Amino acid sequence: MQLNAFRYLGINNFLDFERLTITEYNFLMKVEALKKLDREEESHLQAWLNWQVQATKTQGKKEVPVFPSFGKFFDKQKAEDKILGKKREEVKNDDNLIRLLKKANE
Repeated sequence: MQLNAFRYLGINNFLDFERLTITEYNFLMKVEALKKLDREEESHLQAWLNWQVQATKTQGKKEVPVFPSFGKFFDKQKAEDKILGKKREEVKNDDNLIRLLKKANE
């Protein structure tokens, strides 16, 4: 128990260890186990992403990358907007406006 507290919980002296209750110790060890699981998931996700980014598709007689650029693979702005609760405004083509602009430029 002491070894795990020093090894995993960042406890550096016996006084702090002695102040821990069994309930606190068990809770903190469970937290550490979940953190380890999160790190394992991140490693597996990285391996999967490495495989995904190398994916190719057949286009005619050639193999071309599925993701020709990093932006096609990962849209950071879209992910950030989702976290911040922002909605992207989709640009809609107004055919009438386009026709008027073309006419004005003639």
